[in-house]
Amino acid sequence: MNTKASSTILDPQLTEKRERVFLILAGLFLCAMTMLNIIGITRFVQLGPMALAVGVLPYPLTFLCTDLISELYGRRRANFMVTVGLILNCFIIATIWLAQQLPSSPSDAQPPWQSLNLASPVALPDGSSLDGQVELFSLIYATTSGAVVASMMAYIAAQYCDVYMFHFWKSLTKGKHLWLRNNGSTIVSQGVDSFMVITVTFGAQFFAGAISAGSMLALMGSNYLFKLCVALADTLPFYFFVNYLTKYLELTEEELKANGS
Repeated sequence: MNTKASSTILDPQLTEKRERVFLILAGLFLCAMTMLNIIGITRFVQLGPMALAVGVLPYPLTFLCTDLISELYGRRRANFMVTVGLILNCFIIATIWLAQQLPSSPSDAQPPWQSLNLASPVALPDGSSLDGQVELFSLIYATTSGAVVASMMAYIAAQYCDVYMFHFWKSLTKGKHLWLRNNGSTIVSQGVDSFMVITVTFGAQFFAGAISAGSMLALMGSNYLFKLCVALADTLPFYFFVNYLTKYLELTEEELKANGS
């Protein structure tokens, strides 16, 4: 690294500027990832031919943030952010599990909307069912806890895959063809994510005969098609932010090359 690059890295104002941008990108990444686990499969929406869980809508943003951090800050920073997201995933699961294990307050101390009287049994992802008087949280926990675990497993595989594939393409093309490493990494990692999250979430129902292979494939296809469209659509924003932030953060050619190693 040359003297100019070293001096800019040691400049406190520039260092603070770079850390602020990293914090914004990491915050967007963690927010989108957390929303996936919180709202998850609480509702499915129809976007044209695609049936999507609402938690999927902000999730493609995580891959854009990962690619930007990989390009501007390097592989170690990107993997660090993904690891922090993994810790948050574990924290979310632990909190939801603990809330389910704690005893409920007396029924007369609860708001009326906290309990539901199910007129007919509700099938759960694990093949069992709930009926009668059920707490709202217990119903949400029973129907979404499996999806949260599935999303965590998919998250681990897909995000680390995205970082690896991004730098694989960057190394293979010697830092050229920005569009290739952006789309190439995201297309592969989104496929891994879509396959794993649907398989783990609905696997028990499939083996119990509650859901058909065709329905699972349709969900996988819808998830992947949506993520693929978003991945292709974010190519221009990716170019814009890379060019703008490279100048704004005063990144040198030496630093960008070092980020790819």
